[in-house]
Amino acid sequence: MPHAARKPRYRRVILKLSGETLGEASGHHISTKVIGGIASQIKDVKGLGIELAIVIGGGNIWRGALVKDIDRATSDYMGMLATVINGLALQDALEKAGVKTRVLSAIQMQQVAEPFIRRRAVRHFEKGRVVIFTGGTGNPYFSTDTAAALRASEMGANVLLKATKVDGIYDSDPLKNSKARKFDRITYLEALRKRLRVMDSTAFSLCMDNRIPIVVFNMFKRGNLRRVLLGEKIGTIVSD
Repeated sequence: MPHAARKPRYRRVILKLSGETLGEASGHHISTKVIGGIASQIKDVKGLGIELAIVIGGGNIWRGALVKDIDRATSDYMGMLATVINGLALQDALEKAGVKTRVLSAIQMQQVAEPFIRRRAVRHFEKGRVVIFTGGTGNPYFSTDTAAALRASEMGANVLLKATKVDGIYDSDPLKNSKARKFDRITYLEALRKRLRVMDSTAFSLCMDNRIPIVVFNMFKRGNLRRVLLGEKIGTIVSD
């Protein structure tokens, strides 16, 4: 059956992009080529009629967990600012691709982004815009994975998509262990018990409490985002 005739499995979707996915192989800085490829895939799936929001990380610019000489809360706020930089870069690429976009920030900076207000975000969905959530949760000590789970819960999302550079969740790092075993499906409790590091425990718990399935997949294989949204067996599903 051709793609155009198929309906997406999910209607309202939160896509989590880590900051590292925006850079070249090193994971540092911002690659306009990489971001342009992401924008192209997002434009493609918007044609399916879904409502899409993106939660973006800042690890390509600032990884506070690796800096021990700066106060943790201060370092986390610096990371939140980095997510806004990434959000603006992604917005630029999406707008150039013809996708209407709004950047919302959990930290107020009205010259460059709208403040996060839940009803405003829903209204952008209804108008067909892609929403980019930046600034994490607006609080230190919470990761952008947790921010993604929180926004998915607030927005009533049908699924949380976690974009990575590997094709799902493994019992060990597949880049370091050739015998690593991939999970096609795993429960939230198993993910927590096994301490799988693809997302932090707070993010897993939030999705479990609100019954939001998580799909971990390789977004950087062309067409995978569309395949996930159409319900094909791509990556790993975390659910009940």
